[in-house]
Order: sequence, then C-alpha cells, then structure tokens
Amino acid sequence: MGVPIRKEHMRVATGPGTSDRHIDIFNPYTNEICGTVPKAGIADVEKALRVAKAFRAELSRSQRSEILRKTADLLVSRKQEIAELITAESGLCLKDTIYEVGRAYDVFFLSSTAVIKDDGEIFSCDITPHGKKRKIFTQREPLQGVITAITPFNHPLNQVAHKVAPSIATNNRMVLKPSEKTPLTALLLADILYEAGLPKEMFQVVTGDPREIADTLLTDPDVDLITFTGGVKVGKYIAEHMGYRRAVLELGGNDPLIVMEDANLEEATNLAVYGSYKNSGQRCTAVKRMIVHEAVADRFAALLVEKTRKVRFGDPMDPTVDMGTVIDEEAARYCEDMVNDAVRAGARLLHGNQREGALYAPTVVDHVPYDCKLVKWETFGPVSPIIRCKDIADAIRISNSTSYGLSSGICTNRFDYIQRFINELVVGTVNVREVPGYRIEMSPFGGIKDSGLGYKEGVIEAMKAFTNVKTFSLPWG
Repeated sequence: MGVPIRKEHMRVATGPGTSDRHIDIFNPYTNEICGTVPKAGIADVEKALRVAKAFRAELSRSQRSEILRKTADLLVSRKQEIAELITAESGLCLKDTIYEVGRAYDVFFLSSTAVIKDDGEIFSCDITPHGKKRKIFTQREPLQGVITAITPFNHPLNQVAHKVAPSIATNNRMVLKPSEKTPLTALLLADILYEAGLPKEMFQVVTGDPREIADTLLTDPDVDLITFTGGVKVGKYIAEHMGYRRAVLELGGNDPLIVMEDANLEEATNLAVYGSYKNSGQRCTAVKRMIVHEAVADRFAALLVEKTRKVRFGDPMDPTVDMGTVIDEEAARYCEDMVNDAVRAGARLLHGNQREGALYAPTVVDHVPYDCKLVKWETFGPVSPIIRCKDIADAIRISNSTSYGLSSGICTNRFDYIQRFINELVVGTVNVREVPGYRIEMSPFGGIKDSGLGYKEGVIEAMKAFTNVKTFSLPWG
C-alpha cells in the first residue's frame, strides 16, 4: 500500500552522469516500493552549494512572513495527502502523521510571526562614569555562506520544517539532505515552499547516500553552518570533521518518566503510554525509561500493561490504528534484541516483544536493571522499561547515569521534589506532569552531554543560530 509519487516530488539538482542513478524508497509495512528519488553525487552537492552561495536573498520581513504563512496554509489544505505520503515512506500510522502535519503548520505559522519582530537591541553608553553620550545598536544579518541541513527519518516533515522555516525567516540559503529512508516528504515540502513564493535558490534538496555525499555537505568552503538532527555517532562524526564552522547538533535521548510515590497513577500511566508508543517510540524525546518509586511500582506496572493491551497496532494506513511500524525490519529486530538482553539480565517481560517484519508490538518490561543495554543506550522503538527506585535521590542518580541529557518528565505534586528535579537532573528540559517531549515550536529545545552541544532548536533559538550579530554605535545618547 502507498500513495502515488508524482514526478515533481522527486526534483533535485543532478549533475552530468548522475541522472540514471536512483534510490528506491520502500514502504516499511508492505516492503513495496512507494517512490524513487535521484541518487545525487558529490558534483550535484557542489552545484547546489554554488547556486545557493551565489544567491543573495533580499526578501523583506513582510515577504518572508507571507511566504511562511502561505506555506502553513498550504500544509493544512493538503493535510491528508501529506500525511499519507509520510505514512507510506515511514510506516508511521495516520494518526501520528496527521498530527505531524499540524505541528509543521505551527512551525511555519509561528515563524511567520517571529520574522516581523525587530531583532535588534539598543544600549545606552552613559551608564558608567567612563561612558559617553552614545548609543550602541545591534542587528542580525544572514550568514555569508550556506546552511546545510541533515535530517532523520522519524519526522520527515517536522524535522525539515524546524530547519527551513528559521532559515527563510532570516533570509538564509539552505541545502537539505533528508534521510535516504524518507526523502519524499522533504521533496513535497520543497514544492509547497516554491508554490508559496520562495526563490528556489533559498532551499534545495539533495537526495543520496550519506556515505558518498555527507562529507561534502560538512566541509565544502561554501558552508557556514551545519544543522543536524540524528544519532550520537553521526553527530560526533560531524563535530570531528566539519572544520572551522558552526554546527547545531540535536542528537539522541534516553528520556525518563519519573514517577514518585505521591503520583496520580492514572495520569502517570497515560503519559507513559503516550510517551512510549506515539510515533512508534521513534522520537528523541520519547519515554525511554520509566523510573518508578518501589511503593507504587506494582500498581503502575499493572495499569501500564492494561493500557498497553488497548493500543491497536498494525497497518499504518488504517485510520483506526494507534501505532504503525518502526522504520524497517532491522530497527524492529534491534528492539527485540534489546528486550531479550534485558530479560537475560533479570528483567521481566510483561507484554509484547512480538515482531513481524518492521512491525513491533508495544512492549512492557519490569524490574529492568538500570545499567542494562535496553536503558543505558537509546532504544528507538515502542518499549516501556520500568526501573524501580527507592527514593528521590535514587531516582535522580538513575536518571543521570546515562550519557544522554535531553529531556525528562516528572510525576509528582510535591514542590520539594519538583525543585530537586529541576535543579539536579542533568537534562535540557524538565516537564512536570507531562511527557518529556512536550514543547511548543517557539520554545528552546535541546540537550546536553551526548544529546547535543547545548545549542537550542525551536523557532526563535534557530533564528539566532542562523544569523550573525552586527554591532554599531552612533554619537547620540
């Protein structure tokens, strides 16, 4: 099952000798080809970067805002078509992909409002005895070179939106390489942006094998900044090889949902189900670990199993299904292997751990050792591992024991606990009585440790990252 892919969804700059090279895109549920894209080579990437570098965007704030707002409106008007395309190439269920289109609308709409705000600051200079009767002003300018963006498979639309919308808002030029597993949605988004009035030089998409073209995207002299969302290994490779330029690296997460003894367990288990299984568990901010106080762990586990049994999983094109596949059979096997390893280490399988191709059942595992591979590393799938803790100090210690530091969710009403979690969890975000992944598209988002370099995404922070600050002063106080 899939949706027809029109030729205009497959446009990409291609150079001499590459037009006969292509990549087949497979539907993870049916394993059928749902589209084909060109396989760009190094010459294609260099051509796209040269085109971008030579172009000087002079869109006014009003023009940029109009393009972004029109893009948002086009996404809504084509919501079903776009959602079906995402489902076809990713295996995510329609409930999740329709929601993703809505989130992308938010990104473009909010970017359209952010761009009309003045981004400068004013400093009076006579604030000390050594100052003068002058004022210092700042203004933000687009980068001199090109932004290269590399995005993952798990949010084929929204991850791209978070790169390109701030780039447009700041009058920059971007060359995007989407995941070779889910490139079709990015190409469709490019068509929508062009329809909304964006000059094509400001956003180009190259599709290809990262082993062949990624280094060019990192090291070409026309590149000023790299924005990447994906795995830790690749993120560290970028940091080591990119040379003298900026990077915004949003990497993996191993996010806990911490449930204390005073928590409302109905609420906590609802959050656990939503956080573990939405998007088939393939989110950097998905609930990857459940750290539950031993006084309520038995009841929590029973409720979680009860609610997990009600999650419908299967054909992602079925609008009644709650969860589709993971990205491919290899990813499903990895989830299965990690759960089996945890069981060998002493964990108890309570539900799930069945696999058929890329379809992996929602899975609950209890009494998980806090240092086994299932919870020490990022298991990118619909697995709910329960780790039991003795008290708040134990919960904090377990939460901080991994190399990740992206986000967290806290289930408690005790303000003294909340204060400790906010101050002592080594993460970028602490959400109280909410899943780790909760945010709005304007708010700063990002992690520390192996989850990123501390630079944030979100519309406003990305706009700052994508600009240079120029300072000037005038002799009037």
